[in-house]
Order: sequence, then C-alpha cells, then structure tokens
Amino acid sequence: MKYRFLLSLAILVVLSTMVAAQPVSRGYLLSPGDELLIKVLGEEQFGFTAAVDENGMISVPFAEKQVVAKCKSESELSGEIKALLTRYLLKPQMNLQITKRTVIPVTVYGEVNKPQEFDLRRRATLIELLANSGGVKEEAGGTVQVFRPIKPACSADESANWRSNPNDPLDVPFRTFSLANMAKGGEDVNPIIYPGDVIIVDKAAPIYITGEVVAPGGIYLKEDGLTLTQAIGKIGGFRREAKTKDIRIQRKKQGSTDIEFISVNYDLIKAKQQPDVLLQPYDIVEVDVKKDSLGVSLFKFAIGLAKAGATAASTGGGYRVLY
Repeated sequence: MKYRFLLSLAILVVLSTMVAAQPVSRGYLLSPGDELLIKVLGEEQFGFTAAVDENGMISVPFAEKQVVAKCKSESELSGEIKALLTRYLLKPQMNLQITKRTVIPVTVYGEVNKPQEFDLRRRATLIELLANSGGVKEEAGGTVQVFRPIKPACSADESANWRSNPNDPLDVPFRTFSLANMAKGGEDVNPIIYPGDVIIVDKAAPIYITGEVVAPGGIYLKEDGLTLTQAIGKIGGFRREAKTKDIRIQRKKQGSTDIEFISVNYDLIKAKQQPDVLLQPYDIVEVDVKKDSLGVSLFKFAIGLAKAGATAASTGGGYRVLY
C-alpha cells in the first residue's frame, strides 16, 4: 500500500513538471462532422452555416474554393474566413462558433480508482488522464496499455511506435508503458492521448502463501517481481512451528495445465547458501508444521502423562500403567 501511494505521488510530481514544460495547447481542433455558425456584425448576408465534410473541408459562400477546416482551431479558421471577407468588407467583425462537435471519447479503465470516459477538448497526456481517473489501485500490476483504434487525424505521431499485425486488418495498434518508469520521469513514458484511444491499467497477478505463517493470504505480484524471502516478509514472517527447511511451491507449468512442485530450503537461502526463488504468477507457497525430534516427542509424551496423573489424583480415581 505504501509503495502504491509513493508511486502515485511520484507520478503526480512528474505530471506537474511535464505539464509546465509543454507548449501552449491549440485547444480543440476541428474534425469531419463538426458544424459551424459564422456571423458577421451588421452584414447578415455574409453569415452562413457549414459542416466539415469527410475530407476536412467546408464550403464558404463568398469563396471560390472550399476552405480546409480539419485540424484547425476556431481562431485559426476564423482568421482565414475573415481574410476572405476583407475582399468585400472593410474591417469585418466576425464570430465563428462550433455548434456541433464530433465527440470520440477516450476510455480509461482497468485498475484505476475512477474508470471513465473523457471528452478531449484540448491536448492531454497519459499521466494526466490517469491522475484524473483517481490514480491506480493497489491491485495494479505496473503496466499500462494504450490501444489506438483510430489513427490521429491531426498528429504526426510515429505510427512505427504503435505495434499491430500488418496481416490482420482487425488488429488494433497499441503500446505498453511502465508505471515505474512514469514515476522516474523517463523518456517516452507520457504520450499524447488522442480521441478514440483506450487506456487499460493491467491488474497484477497474485501469489498465495498458506500454512504456518503469521498472515496467510494473497500478495499481488508487481512489475519489479517478488522473491520468496520478500513475500514471507510481507505476510509477517513464519510462526514458531513452521517447517522452514522444506517449503513447497506449487507452480503451473508454462503452456500446460500440469502442476509442478518445487522444494525450497528457506534456511539455506537466508544463510546465502542457496539462491532466492523468484516467484511467478499464481504460485502457491505452502509452509508446513515441522515435525518434532524424538527427544521433543518423548518430552511431550511425558508431560502428557504427568497432566493425566494430576487429573486422576484430583478426582480421586486410580491410575494404572500397563506393562
């Protein structure tokens, strides 16, 4: 829990640094399907409505050719139309308004505290959207996948970075990012997110520890891995009766439904006479009760006899030993 809190805090710090370093956003960029209303003060005959067609163009009544609207901001397109008006009007006062926008939401789900959709009206980054989704859960596994089913209409983003199967037209390009690298502020860990992107925060795979330990249960296997000694430390250590010389790990064989059993001597690991074991997803660690030595068994037997004799004496009953 502490690790996840510190990771989320580090991501937020990196976010504030990256946002400060970014250039000023151009705001919402027009795309096919958007509808516009243009009004000219005192010159109603020059006002008109327009829709951005599939090629990103609009028709302007007083222009000889169509005007490119796709990937332009309101102010940029307004400036171009105003320049066309100067052929007919002196210092025209014009207002351009987007009356209908094409909304293609960004989806964030998986192991975040507030899964939701975002309607992007400006440039946004991966870390920013994760932060606005309440951050990642404790169950997050450390990797984030960003799927891009729709090619960005207004970006020169390198398509080579978005892997897909060229032989499968239905395959969706995607990239995988590391939460740990985001916290460190490494390069290429905070991409621009575009309308239609789908962000999935993967869930960590569990491992289970049972038997003679202080707090039996499951532990999430994080991105940086987990060894047997680390796992035992997380659940509070062993009970006094734990058989630490022979810990058994149940592990599913890769690509099979068969189970293999691995025997580990924890004492030798602690003595650095045997390498630590790196746990794998869905491992089950079993810690049995250690068997008593012959001397301890005889001692417990004698104690049992003494207790039985004391009980018999207190109740006035006889006590016999058969030979």
